[in-house]
Amino acid sequence: MTVTIVGSQLGDEGKGGIVDVYGDAADVVVRYQGGDNAGHTVVDGDEEYKLSLVPSGAIRGKIGVLGNGCVVNPETLFDELDALRERGIEPDVRVAARAHVIFPYHRVLDGIEEDAKSEEGDLEAATTGRGIGPTYEDKAGRRGVRVGDLLDPETLRARLEYVVPQKRALAADVFGIETDEAFEVEPLFEQYREYGRRLEAEGMVVNVGSFLDDAIDGGQNVMLEGAQGTSIDIDHGIYPYVTSSNPTAGGACTGTGLGPTTVGQGEVIGIVKAYLSRVGTGPLPTELAGVEGHTPGYEASESPDLSADIDQPQSEEELAHYIREEGGEYGTVTGRARRVGWLDMPMLRHAARASGFTGIVVNHVDTLAGLDEIRVGHSYTLDGDELLSMPPTTERWGECAVNYRTFEGWDEQDWAAVADEGYDALPETARTYLEYVSDELDVPIYAVGVGPGREETIVCERPF
Repeated sequence: MTVTIVGSQLGDEGKGGIVDVYGDAADVVVRYQGGDNAGHTVVDGDEEYKLSLVPSGAIRGKIGVLGNGCVVNPETLFDELDALRERGIEPDVRVAARAHVIFPYHRVLDGIEEDAKSEEGDLEAATTGRGIGPTYEDKAGRRGVRVGDLLDPETLRARLEYVVPQKRALAADVFGIETDEAFEVEPLFEQYREYGRRLEAEGMVVNVGSFLDDAIDGGQNVMLEGAQGTSIDIDHGIYPYVTSSNPTAGGACTGTGLGPTTVGQGEVIGIVKAYLSRVGTGPLPTELAGVEGHTPGYEASESPDLSADIDQPQSEEELAHYIREEGGEYGTVTGRARRVGWLDMPMLRHAARASGFTGIVVNHVDTLAGLDEIRVGHSYTLDGDELLSMPPTTERWGECAVNYRTFEGWDEQDWAAVADEGYDALPETARTYLEYVSDELDVPIYAVGVGPGREETIVCERPF
């Protein structure tokens, strides 16, 4: 059977840790979209692994697959594989022949375009600058290079001779930059042909749909791992502040070659952070005081001293700082401080509908410990009407006023002991909060995260 893991918010919900928790029962773990802009942190005992491309299941020794919906930087892939091997892990990773390849010119153009958008106004999507968007652009424009092409020198050269002069002209004539080897056919051909040789020598390239279909027919359990989150889905997110692929469950079909009847017969688990966080510009209705440059609608009168520990945050800025520090809200890939806000239920209802959640996992419950009260954006008001889900345009979303519900907070706990004892050991007020979320989405809670480690997750249901 299949289990699909979907981010229900704006990314950074803790999907990698849940893939690791449930991954023991999986035989194959598949990334179905995104590239090395995704940050997955897996904690195993005293060991912490930060992965940006290799599927999280590699830490448990599972077969990892990068599906055709991914964009692959071979340099990142091999660097991560080599680093894991140095730490005593022997990852078995396969790559879809149909996945598209990130080239150096994609990375250069990514940074240039973000700078141009910034100069034109508040339009930048705060990309990681890793060439993800430009690679998906080339895919849609039918000028991309695919992983399978790296194994065929004649095809690789032909593809590069077509696309590289276009990229060089774009960089030089439109953006006015001086080009280097990132925009020259021959050095790119030599570098990427070598990647192709290694992929071929290690038997990594597969026809992914057939590979997964054979695994399922053979009785293996397949976990499909999404990157980012629903509200930055290219189709269903807060466009244009979105990623360039489909993190929703539908992307698991197009990004792997498995049919919707296969994916739909399995579980689809939405991963929820107990509050909200994101990197990037654009509206965020439930936002608390944000990081510098990302504080729409908020003006601090006099900044408090945030260098000391805050026992009970009083101001909005203190509260935002408290949650950011307690939750470690800094990007796995970039290290950027994330914006934080209260849980947004209309956003979660939108995600549950778009992907058809069969269950949810709520992470970071421990982060909110110690607060006297916790708020949730229950609904919006827009033009005098109450909305229970997100409006379809980002501009209208930004005009929404939030209707909050307030919940009693819970004290700090020995979270390892709570995880060991199970769900009933959670503070009653925390259970009230969790059951509100479950009831609103009409799906059961499959697990609760009360810390970063594998052993700090309360597992209520095992999907496999």
